[in-house]
Amino acid sequence: MKTQWSLIAALVIALLTAVFAVINVNSVQVNLLFSVVNIPLILLILGCTLLGGLIVGSFGIFRQYKLQRELKRLTAQLHTLQEEHNSAMEAYAHTTYDTPDSSSTLSISDRVTEQPSSNPDRLSK
Repeated sequence: MKTQWSLIAALVIALLTAVFAVINVNSVQVNLLFSVVNIPLILLILGCTLLGGLIVGSFGIFRQYKLQRELKRLTAQLHTLQEEHNSAMEAYAHTTYDTPDSSSTLSISDRVTEQPSSNPDRLSK
């Protein structure tokens, strides 16, 4: 929806600029620092509007390029961290623990699901 409103606003501004330029068709004197030229005001208005649009557009393109580059860098970093996390979890899952009462080993998932007993005799000791 934001893009549609931006497009409508740009079209309204372009229409107002075109109407303003068509009304002002007289020739004007423009000082370019190194020379003075006489050009129709309509060309000056449309040229300045075009130049402003190109400058704003180039800043937008540059910003979007920087954001895409940052997105690629962060995505690569995320994949690296996920791989490190997965390999650490696999290494942790393969670790076995010896229980004091038996020689059998339990995996991490077994130890997590194992709950402490609520035997009253055990609590009193």
